[in-house]
Amino acid sequence: MARNKYDIDETLETPFNFAHFKRALVYVKKYRARIILALTLSAVSAVVSLLAPLITKEAIDTAIPNGDVWYIVILSVLFLLTIVVSVILGNIRQRIMTKAGQMMIYDIRKDLFAHLQDLPFQYYDDRPQGKILVRVVNYVNNVSDMLTNGIINFILEIFNIIFITIFMFALDARLALVIFAGVPVFVAVMIFLKNKQRRAWQQVSNKNSNQTAYLAESINCIRVTQSFARETENLGIFRRLSTAYRKAWMKAVTVNNFVGFSVDNIRAVVDSGLYFIGLLVIGYPAVSLGTIMSMSNYSSRFWQPIINIASLYNNFINTLAYLERIFETMDEPVTVKDSKDAYELPDIKGEVTFKNVTFAYEEGKNILENVSFTVKPGESVALVGPTGAGKTTIVNLISRFYNINDGAVLIDGHDISRVTLNSLRRQMGIMLQDSFIFSGSIENNIRYGKLDASMEEIRAAAKTVCADDFIMGLEKGYQTEMYEGGSQLSGGQKQLVSFARTLISDPKILILDEATSSIDAKTEKELQKGLNELLKGRTSFIIAHRLSTIKNCDKIMYINNKGITEAGTHDELMAKKGDYYKLYTAQSK
Repeated sequence: MARNKYDIDETLETPFNFAHFKRALVYVKKYRARIILALTLSAVSAVVSLLAPLITKEAIDTAIPNGDVWYIVILSVLFLLTIVVSVILGNIRQRIMTKAGQMMIYDIRKDLFAHLQDLPFQYYDDRPQGKILVRVVNYVNNVSDMLTNGIINFILEIFNIIFITIFMFALDARLALVIFAGVPVFVAVMIFLKNKQRRAWQQVSNKNSNQTAYLAESINCIRVTQSFARETENLGIFRRLSTAYRKAWMKAVTVNNFVGFSVDNIRAVVDSGLYFIGLLVIGYPAVSLGTIMSMSNYSSRFWQPIINIASLYNNFINTLAYLERIFETMDEPVTVKDSKDAYELPDIKGEVTFKNVTFAYEEGKNILENVSFTVKPGESVALVGPTGAGKTTIVNLISRFYNINDGAVLIDGHDISRVTLNSLRRQMGIMLQDSFIFSGSIENNIRYGKLDASMEEIRAAAKTVCADDFIMGLEKGYQTEMYEGGSQLSGGQKQLVSFARTLISDPKILILDEATSSIDAKTEKELQKGLNELLKGRTSFIIAHRLSTIKNCDKIMYINNKGITEAGTHDELMAKKGDYYKLYTAQSK
């Protein structure tokens, strides 16, 4: 079976190092005041709770043997107060950290999304959408808890161990050493499991990413799936990916559980040693029953933070795998960006020049080689030729969606690699082959091309492209809410809305890539009238496989063999009887 991108595990481009975690701490430092307050409350809560075993010792050794009822009542009230104070302070601390944690999630996700907005088309060409989506949603959620409660709890548990150790040695140093005897064994277990845990959770991350990528693809292409009755086969693929994820998860959890299992057994042995040495070796009255009970309580409290630290360590190992993915995305270079000396492109007239342009999507596989041409302001140019010859590539380079490998693209004499992307693209209107409709009203979909457009401007643009009639025929007209992708509309209606969105920006350069491919012949005739008016005074590049729609263009360029093989008007090219003539004649027949 052929392997797809969702079958392939992602490989880390660089091994994880602690510098990644330090980078994550930048998001923590922003809220350090809240964290310090939460840490202080936690420390006070921990100290208060540690008074409980001492109260228990006093009750067993003094109050109960003496039959002092009032003393027992006082000790009971104090014991209850330790619980109440500890719970209240813990609750306040939890509220503080929950709010700080959500703010950290917002900051990380905002930075990640902002970077994704800047990444070039090529980044998205090479990756399934699901594998990008899982990083922005799932991985950030998993990291956030570690950066908030994880760090606080880790510091708190260290404090707990220190405080408990002080209390234990103050109570009985000999029994404290018995409890400490299990620590070297625990350290050895953690060293043994460290690398196994990281590898296991990296596999979970990989399998989760694969499953999410396939799920996203399956939802996007559900119509194709049902059209070809592929439900059974797709379910089989999803089961395979889900099974791989489940197996990876179970393996990782097994490794994690071994930590808790080891600690529980170490604690059981230590507690047994505590009673054996306390009662039989040292004996009464050197060690009182209240002392042994209090030390047993402290032993339980001593190993609990160790278990918690082990759990936090497991989460930390998991977090490393997620941080690797998140920072790998953030470190993805933005290859198409403003140069250091970039300047604002002034208002343009629309002259477009290619000077010996060479371009390849993949190194060594040129799509265009030494392409040169000039389009004067206001000219309409049609790009025709076989599929994959480079027509869409040319308009993508004009918009600077990709960097060229060699040569230069000029607009009004300005090298577009030297001007800011925003000033370049805001003077261009681009309608690509895929007419994407956003969720929201039709009005807002059209306004996407000009955020401050009035309702009059929106309707004028819609009328120009013959979209106003069908929009007004909808239940709520321009306020009709669209589902994502505009599933309520036909393919032709979606193209008309996209056309209006492009035209409302009043571009100086207009790019139409198969703009009328889904529009019926009658609508196309009406649309052509509006377009003829619209194209006046604007430089336009039109890609169309239906050659009848581009006969009136000022220039037609035939793209093939990595360059322009023919150029001229329709009549001139027909007279040459070359590639364009053959294509037009074949299509006419």
